[in-house]
Amino acid sequence: MDQTQRRMLGQPPAIPTAQPKKKRTSMKSFFSKVSWKLRFQKREPLKNVFFILAERARDPSAKKRHRAMRGLGTIAREKPNKVRKYKKIVLDLLVHGLYDPMSSEVIHESMKSLTTILGKFQGKGLGSFFVDITLQTRTLLDDENDSLRYSAFVLFGQLAAFAGRKWKKFFTYQVKQTQDSLLIHLQDRNPQVAKACKTTFRACSPYLRQRREHSFQSEEDQGNPKLCWQLSHCHPELLQYFYANKIL
Repeated sequence: MDQTQRRMLGQPPAIPTAQPKKKRTSMKSFFSKVSWKLRFQKREPLKNVFFILAERARDPSAKKRHRAMRGLGTIAREKPNKVRKYKKIVLDLLVHGLYDPMSSEVIHESMKSLTTILGKFQGKGLGSFFVDITLQTRTLLDDENDSLRYSAFVLFGQLAAFAGRKWKKFFTYQVKQTQDSLLIHLQDRNPQVAKACKTTFRACSPYLRQRREHSFQSEEDQGNPKLCWQLSHCHPELLQYFYANKIL
């Protein structure tokens, strides 16, 4: 008996026996978050938590990989002192997520978590992960996705702050290869991305400093006329900052 026939006979309409798929999914997500909070409240050993996240980080499901990247960022933010012991494992999982071939959400969450970790540990103990993170972050500076571009500029700016002596030569080359992207995105269509780019440009400015040891070079050869011209038209305040700090 359909709904129209029931109304004609004065009977109440049939009540659906199953919840809508979207509602079931949201309830599942809710219980997943509650379960995660209970783990922290019970102070489950971090070793066990990392084991769970390591499995999820390589799961075929992009949603599970995404949750794993977020979980790693949460641990780094809330339990930084305890994460130090497992830092290499955490970095390995996040770099794996940074190179995710299928999901931009996983990549985005990986960048945000890496930014958190770099900030908490002041870039110490990255080892060769510094190279992997830098190379992949560079490719995301020109991504079509606004969120990815924004997070990439924020992360690249942090890498500039923590390159140190060990990676100075490598990072200097990467910054010079990225110079065009930095100039382009100072005028990014997204104001937040443009702001992040400007901050990163300042952080990268020491790596754009021209080498002066070759005294036989003329001032014109030593300068960077393309950079000066573009900054003078678009961001004169940055050009002034560069001149004041003897970068150009």
